[in-house]
Amino acid sequence: MENDVTEAFVRPDVSAFLGFLNSMPGPKMHELDAPAARLVYASMKDVADLPLGALATITDLAIPGPAGTIPARLFDVKANREPGPAMLFYHGGGFVFGDIETHASFCAEIARQLYIPVISVDYRLAPENRWPAAPDDCEAAARWVAGNPAELGRKVTSLIVCGDSAGGNLAIVTAMALRDAPAPVPVIAQFPIYPATDMTKDYPSYSAFAEGFLLTRETMDWFNASYQAEASHIRTSPLIGDLAGMPPAVVLTASLDPIRDQGRAYAAGLAEAGVPVIFREAKGNIHGFVTIRQAIPSSQGDVAGALAALKTVIAEAEGERVMAQAAG
Repeated sequence: MENDVTEAFVRPDVSAFLGFLNSMPGPKMHELDAPAARLVYASMKDVADLPLGALATITDLAIPGPAGTIPARLFDVKANREPGPAMLFYHGGGFVFGDIETHASFCAEIARQLYIPVISVDYRLAPENRWPAAPDDCEAAARWVAGNPAELGRKVTSLIVCGDSAGGNLAIVTAMALRDAPAPVPVIAQFPIYPATDMTKDYPSYSAFAEGFLLTRETMDWFNASYQAEASHIRTSPLIGDLAGMPPAVVLTASLDPIRDQGRAYAAGLAEAGVPVIFREAKGNIHGFVTIRQAIPSSQGDVAGALAALKTVIAEAEGERVMAQAAG
């Protein structure tokens, strides 16, 4: 384990981006209020991430939620499609910022690489809407998609849940909720990306990469203070819950991430519970890399490798679902 940050490998393009980022004047994210931080984060999208690219279908959706309408967006490479799996995507941003737009390019890339529809969910954000507003919305959205509403325009046979950072947490929590109270169609796979999985304690990476690697300890503390979640609840810290019976997983982490060890521990916990899991770590990369693929071009390889692994997991899981259904 890398206990000393000075020994950590940093890719050249990551080093160049961090040098630029750390030299920028002005207040840091945690020194802003939430609306201002959201504007700063959104303004980075076109500079740091790749263009959206070509898709056949981009459709805005309105999902009924526990506190009103939940905005969502469907990304698909096909205008019409045969029945099959669909992905629920939950964006990152510390439960405080991020939205459909900030993660649109990544959702489009998933839709192209996996050849499945992706529904990005714009759940309620803190501090205006504190925990458990976000997991409530994410679960409601998954159950809505599982119910095959006419608005979706395609028949969904199974679900994959995915998210980055805070969204990775929400993907895991949603999978757990649908395991315990099944929806009309099952969750067959999960893809948490550098997820927050355990807020009950500090892990070594939290100190090793507390400063200078995009996501900082001070920003994490600001997120937690805004979210005001009950740390020991499984809808906040799913790692401390029962992981048996969770869907097969691809877990993707970054080696220079303060919450890296939470992702590692989650992958290990799944394996210990007998859940099939593929663990991948982007060596020399930082938290947030899936949405800064233009600023850090090598991140495209990390994304492509993880999605290739996930494609196999989905194919196997959907095949098993079909066989089980045929058997009775």
